[in-house]
Amino acid sequence: MYTFVQKFHSGWAYVALLLLLFAVVNSFLGKSSKKEYTAKDRKIALFGLIATHIQLVVGLILYFFSPLGSAAIGQMAESGVRLTWLEHPIINILAIVLITIGWSKHKKGANNDAKFNSIFIFYGLGLVLILSRIPWKLWL
Repeated sequence: MYTFVQKFHSGWAYVALLLLLFAVVNSFLGKSSKKEYTAKDRKIALFGLIATHIQLVVGLILYFFSPLGSAAIGQMAESGVRLTWLEHPIINILAIVLITIGWSKHKKGANNDAKFNSIFIFYGLGLVLILSRIPWKLWL
């Protein structure tokens, strides 16, 4: 069961990253072209939000139910272990908090530019943080 959840977490990451990237690019294009914020734009941002939250839940399940957890605590001096067990979870939780803030702020936006701007800035920051803490050696 653990292996399935681990594979799902790795596979779903592609979906989450693509949807998040799509939301960032869509908001940038909407903002730069001064177009109207439509239901399609809202759905794109919402799908990015949902995908990252699913990734968070699956990641937390892995983190707390991993058979390797207690053994990893004593090995934090190794950079790979520290990335996987400390930096990756903390930074990605922070990234998802930023994405959630962006979603909330965009709903309160008074005009189209404010809505696109909130999505672009907060989702973009979240995307950069997520990309910075992916364990690339394990992933590729």
